[in-house]
Amino acid sequence: MDILKQPLITEKISALNEKGVYGFIVEKTADKEQIKSTVEKKYGVKVVSVRTMRYAAKQKTRYTKNKIVSGFTNAYKKAIVQVADGEVIDFYGEI
Repeated sequence: MDILKQPLITEKISALNEKGVYGFIVEKTADKEQIKSTVEKKYGVKVVSVRTMRYAAKQKTRYTKNKIVSGFTNAYKKAIVQVADGEVIDFYGEI
């Protein structure tokens, strides 16, 4: 099972890429050591630090012609990874 689901490509994270900081959506059960080892194996870089954040599901309601539709957004976990100076992860080469 792959711990890294997808890279985060946002304006804020892209600005931090120049400083060697990258973002990933990861499995909710993954811990920092697993994330670090997976990034090092997959991208061949030395990881200096890993920060994680958990986002809870939010309730959403839509009003349609027929009825009110209620549900929840997906809960997810985000990891911010800092690599060693001079090392780069190329997300756009995979596309």
